[in-house]
Amino acid sequence: MTKFIIVTGGVLSGLGKGVTSAALDLLLKSKGVSVDICKVDPYLNVDPGLMNPYQHGEVWVTKDGYEADLDFGHYERFLDVEITRDHNITTGRVYLSVLEKERKGEYLGQTVQVIPHITDEIKKQLQRIARINNSEVLLVEIGGTTGDIESMPFLEALRQMRMELGKENVLFVHVTLVPTLEAVGEQKTKPTQHSVKELRGLGIQPDIIVCRTKKPLKEDTRAKISLFCDVGKLDVISNHDVDFVYEVPLIMEEQGVGDNILAKLNLRERRRDLKKWRDFINKVKGIDKKVNIAVVGKYVELRDSYISIVEALRHAAWSMGRDVNILWFEAEDFEENKEKLKELSDVQGILVPGGFGKRGSEGKILAIKYARENNVPYLGICFGFQLAVVEFARNVMKKDKANSAELDHDTPYPVIDILPEQKDIEQLGGTMRLGEIPLKIEEGTIAYRIYSKRNVRERHRHRYEVNPEFIEEIEKYGIKFSARSDKGRRMEILELPGHIHFIATQFHPEFKSRPLKPAPVFFSFVKAVIEKGEENV
Repeated sequence: MTKFIIVTGGVLSGLGKGVTSAALDLLLKSKGVSVDICKVDPYLNVDPGLMNPYQHGEVWVTKDGYEADLDFGHYERFLDVEITRDHNITTGRVYLSVLEKERKGEYLGQTVQVIPHITDEIKKQLQRIARINNSEVLLVEIGGTTGDIESMPFLEALRQMRMELGKENVLFVHVTLVPTLEAVGEQKTKPTQHSVKELRGLGIQPDIIVCRTKKPLKEDTRAKISLFCDVGKLDVISNHDVDFVYEVPLIMEEQGVGDNILAKLNLRERRRDLKKWRDFINKVKGIDKKVNIAVVGKYVELRDSYISIVEALRHAAWSMGRDVNILWFEAEDFEENKEKLKELSDVQGILVPGGFGKRGSEGKILAIKYARENNVPYLGICFGFQLAVVEFARNVMKKDKANSAELDHDTPYPVIDILPEQKDIEQLGGTMRLGEIPLKIEEGTIAYRIYSKRNVRERHRHRYEVNPEFIEEIEKYGIKFSARSDKGRRMEILELPGHIHFIATQFHPEFKSRPLKPAPVFFSFVKAVIEKGEENV
């Protein structure tokens, strides 16, 4: 029978439950335990695909085309796995399922209620996830904060699971905040005490408390939390700030968390294998050279909107003995003051990430033009791919009013147009071109040199594409579409021969980047950035 580790959060959101969950799973995996992981999101949305990045951060796309919470990115990067839509539960999905059953008469005239019908459905969905890989342990991260009204049915369902399956099969890990009063340097335990009290009021006693804090937990702080929250001292874990998020598993291992969990769940360790991870961290810590890369976006105030981009840049740079200094530029600032483009002279590379909508698009086009004309390494992703085509059409092909049909319905040169299969779609949620799609790369191109093979698979999230009516003309002027999909109908990679590095992809290569296996497109871009930087020394 699969055992469950439930990770809850207290005090406030954004404490790093996702990283904690991924780190715990990595530790168990390193000890030879078969693990799986899933996320419970208490919001009513069926998925996060339509949420504003300012509210929710980036949307992660799974290989099977599901729009998921950004914590899925932590899971895949830490564990080097590919997770599917079946590993996410939302309130919207739970209620949809229950209401569909009620409409079919499956409840035989019962009054459908939160308890037992919603809670039973939650338990069924968790057991279904456990059966996907039949792993020994399924780690379940509960989104939100203990005390949120929308979380109540999930916590009640999990309380019932603990009662039904036994303490040795359901373990609760509570992630909470231990702030420090800077004036006196004192670590305050009251927020943690109140958070645990709230959880216990719901019938759940945490087995392990993970304390988010700026500096390592002091022994007297640990003892106080142990006393007032009714857990052993070894069950109070310091999860303090670190330079690299990938250090978290090692910090936890030093405190014996993995062994502690195995003992509580009556599991046996089969091996200890964190050497590659330790070597990787030691290598990263020894890096002292940096490269400056500009990211020109429209959500730069909330860096979680581009977390996978940032991690993919780091993975590539670390593999070459460099770190990345990311300089963030709000695209709209370039529109309001073109003089700000001069600030790009301090960078060795420019990246324009994905996005939607008109706001900031002209500023991104100005940044792309700067990269092309000044021979600065450029990487465009999704929207950055489409706007590279628009910029080229306007400034090289002299089609001044060229644009994407998404941004200007009346443009005489819609070099980017909506995908034919998207034209009659009314519902927006989960209807884009999503997930992993096979691409064919043309031999002899820069793209072929990057991947060293013709056939690859990459993840997508878009509604618009290069307009087939303009492809031949665009290539005539110098852009090369070096990778295509759907039997050659869809353009996937563009490159500009003769430029130091001008590559853009319709897909999102950042979703397949891993700490020990950088995404090829990012590796190529950062390599060009390093070479550009060395030229200027």
